[in-house]
Amino acid sequence: MSDRRSYSDEGEEHMLPTPDGITTKPSGYAVDETIARLEAAIKAHSLTLFARINHQQAAAEVGLSMQPAQVLIFGSPRAGTPLMVAAPLSALDLPLKALVWQDGDDTVWVSYTDPAYLAQRYALPDELARNIAGITQLIAGALS
Repeated sequence: MSDRRSYSDEGEEHMLPTPDGITTKPSGYAVDETIARLEAAIKAHSLTLFARINHQQAAAEVGLSMQPAQVLIFGSPRAGTPLMVAAPLSALDLPLKALVWQDGDDTVWVSYTDPAYLAQRYALPDELARNIAGITQLIAGALS
């Protein structure tokens, strides 16, 4: 795990523990709105939304509580399959995932595995790494 990284949000500094390869961006929207915006961006890019996991809801179902946290699992079999053929273990990280979560200060964040990190981790050639590079722009667009 790398050192804590500082993120500024409206003049306030937030410190987050950030594992190597994870990118975290602040969202100016509530969790539900952030999820809706990401789902719309996924659909607009003709990607498949494979699953939506609501960790807070699952915790509540067993009598536990936690901050809002939902994971969207999405991608394109046409784009992801060649990566998994070239590097079968990449299937551990594919399809792509975005975690939308709220911290104790009510700041909403979107975290995802950096596509350059995945390319390096699995020694993907540049032409295949391009297949997953778009997650950065997709998330940035949903948060703007």
